[in-house]
Parts: sequence; structure tokens; C-alpha cells
Amino acid sequence: MANGMRMSTNTSNVLSVIMGGGQGTRLFPLTRDRSKPAVPLAGKYRLVDIPISNCINSHLRRIYLLTQFNSASLHRHISQSYKFDHFAGGFVEILAAEQTFANTSWYQGTADAVRKNLAHFLNHDFDYALILSGDQLYRMDFRSILSQHAVTAADVTIATIPVTRESAQSLGIMQINAERRITRFVEKPKDPAALDSLRLDKDWYSRLGVEGEEEFYLASMGIYVFNRDILIKLLDNTFTDFGKHIIPNAIQTHRVFSHVFQGYWEDIGTIRSFFEANLDACSELPRFNFFDMSAPVFTRPRFLPGSKINGATIDHAVVSDGCIINRSKITQSIIGIRSVLNDGCQLNRTIMLGCDYYESLESIQRHEALGQPRIGIGHNTRIENAIIDKNARIGSDCVITPTDKPENVDHELYYIRDGIVIIPKNSSVPHGTKI
Repeated sequence: MANGMRMSTNTSNVLSVIMGGGQGTRLFPLTRDRSKPAVPLAGKYRLVDIPISNCINSHLRRIYLLTQFNSASLHRHISQSYKFDHFAGGFVEILAAEQTFANTSWYQGTADAVRKNLAHFLNHDFDYALILSGDQLYRMDFRSILSQHAVTAADVTIATIPVTRESAQSLGIMQINAERRITRFVEKPKDPAALDSLRLDKDWYSRLGVEGEEEFYLASMGIYVFNRDILIKLLDNTFTDFGKHIIPNAIQTHRVFSHVFQGYWEDIGTIRSFFEANLDACSELPRFNFFDMSAPVFTRPRFLPGSKINGATIDHAVVSDGCIINRSKITQSIIGIRSVLNDGCQLNRTIMLGCDYYESLESIQRHEALGQPRIGIGHNTRIENAIIDKNARIGSDCVITPTDKPENVDHELYYIRDGIVIIPKNSSVPHGTKI
């Protein structure tokens, strides 16, 4: 959990807004058929489950999710996962971009998305708006940042995380004064002199709870708390983005404070970061612990049977519900829900996103009659450094690896992004294929 103060007061005066993201081009082809928050995570979850779970665990039960691209599967997941009873109250509701007589444009950015839904939000009684990203992996008790926000009489509070000099060059970096008020913001500083000037004072490490002795910089996590009236005022313009426009301007005119978070945080923005964050779940001491039941990650209850494993060798892997794994060798891999692996498979550093359904016997026989593979992984197939999207049919005697291939490839059967092979959703790889 975040360090610092906990909010002891009622959290019913907070409205949470999760940004559903744009087209998610950097996560393509995982975002070809779904929105970024709907991308599967760690075998059985979806990215959007992280911010929603953080809200629920922080006793924040009024949650809006703003979306516009490929949102059908996200809508289905939300409606099947998050139901609050009439007496406890609360909701998780999707607000998709829509064209109206007054406005025919889609969301132009994070600030524009909130502005276009502001009238809807203002129907609710709230003092604070908590703005979150839908594609980050972290565990935070938001009562800490809300409590600090109230105590410091801030107009805006931004969650920040200490990062190294190398990481600072690809993030928005904040400079603070002794009372944690943000005095300066620089987006992706590359100039050595600018980096030197933004460095966090080591004398402040103990007071801020920063651990370690190396040079640190405070990076924005894209998590914001706004006072209701301040949010209305700051959106009374044509600025389209919080990080690029609203926040830098607010620092000059309002009381904008930093809440320093200590813990694991990963922005799942690229195929590489998605791949590494998933594989980390396979390690003995993962940086994000899905087994922490003091703040569980919630998702759709599927009522699947336990996985059946018939003589397989499995090492440092996560096997999700409802899988059937025959005599295969699996190392450093995620096996998603309802995955089927046949005899002789070898999976190394592979993420299987699983299946949406079990294939019927009739479907299997029909595909076999046409010489096509069934859903899952065929006999004696070797896969490494790959992501197998949902419902994929991988034939027998196949080899799938990015070795000796370019970093980025577009092929009719597969894609390579950041040196990782991706087999798209619902696709079929014929028997004997060598990728």
C-alpha cells in the first residue's frame, strides 16, 4: 500500500474516473479487436481490473470508465464482473464516446474525455474527482492520496513515483518544494542540465519515504485528485490532455501537490512492457503480488473447473483455471484460462491469453476434416518469446520464435513487435509452420 496518511473519513464524497485510453496502437495487435483496458493480464484478469480493484479496496464505489475504441468486449467484461447490491450502493459504469447534435467529435484526449462527460459527473454529489489510467499495473490505497490532498488544502494532487535518471527521460518529471508543492513540470527531459536541475534532493529522501541512495526523479503516475470546483475551472478551455496541457498550466495558477508513492508501478504501454510484466508474475517473488489478499484483484467469476495436468513438466509458470495440459514442457510462461496443450509441446517465455470457450467435438472434427488445427496448441510444437492471443489454433509440429528475425514484422499469420512474436486473436497457424 502507499505510504503516508490513510483517509479515516467517509470516502463517499469521491467520484472515480478511469480513462479507457485511445486506440492503443503501441499494444497492437492485442488491441486489434479490443480496447486497451480489456487486454488480458496474468492468465485470468484484464488490465482494467487493476484500477477498479484499487478503487474497491480503497472503499471507492462510484466508478466511471471512459472508452471509445473497440469497447464491446470491455463492456461485456464490466457488466459481468462488477455488480454492487442495492443496499451497499456503488457502480462501475461505462461512458462510451458518442456523437450528439451538439458535438460530433470523438474524445480528443484525456481532458477532453472528462470535459465531454462533465455534465454527467456533476449530477453526482462529490467533493473530489480521482482520475486514473486504465492501463497501469500497481496496487495503491487511494485513501492515502485523498487524505494528503485534504490535509494540504491542495487544489490538485498528483501521484508521483521515484524513478532513475534513465527512466526519467521517458516520463513527465515533477520538481517539488519543501511542502511537496509542485513548482515545475518537464515532459520527457533529455538535456543533461535539465535532468540535473530536476533531481530530487537526497536530504528529502527520509522525509518522503524514498528508499535507496541513487539519483531519483519524481515522475507523474497519471493519477490525479481534483477538487470539484477546480476541475470545472481547469476544463473551461479547449485543452485536450491532462498531462500535456491541464497540469502544466495548473502548476502556475493553483495549489498543485505531489503525493510520493513507494511501490511497484508499471505503465503497460508497449508490447515489451506488457510481455515483461506478465512474465514477472511467473517469478518466485514477483514485483506485483496477485496473492496479496489484503487488497485482492477482482475480475469476472467464471466458475471453471480446476486445471487438469497429464504428465507435464512445469517450471516457473502460472496456470489459470480450466486448462487441459498434456505431456508438455512449460517454463517461464503464463497459461490463460481454458488453454489446451497437446503432447510434446515446449513453451518457453510464452504468454497464452487463453480461450473464450471450449471448442465442441463437432467443431474439432470439422476442422480436422479440413486439415486445420483445433483451438489450442498442437502436438510437438515449440514456442518461445511469444504471445498467443485468445482462441488461436496452433497446429502440430510448428516452431514459433523471433530468433534471427527483425524487431517488427507484419505477416498474414503473425506479427513481431519489440522482438516478440504475436499470434492474433481467432487466427490459425497451419500444421508444420515454421515462424
